[in-house]
Amino acid sequence: MANHKSAIKRIRSNNAKRTENRYYAKTTRTAIKQVRTAKTQKEAAELLPKVSSMVDKLAKKSVIHKNKAANIKSKLAKKVASLK
Repeated sequence: MANHKSAIKRIRSNNAKRTENRYYAKTTRTAIKQVRTAKTQKEAAELLPKVSSMVDKLAKKSVIHKNKAANIKSKLAKKVASLK
């Protein structure tokens, strides 16, 4: 257990940030699945900008790596383009 007051505060703030990051990561994963399972290209194309933005925000906050974000966005764009 932490011995300093500042360390105790740091533990508390880390837990809050971890909870928030997990929430946004899970929400983004769900949105990615919605794009992947979309039946029509129109439906997927409407979701793509929102999902791309969500992925970018995760990368900006270092929840995921920026290259992983780029890979996810690229694969989603290819998936949307391949739909009819």
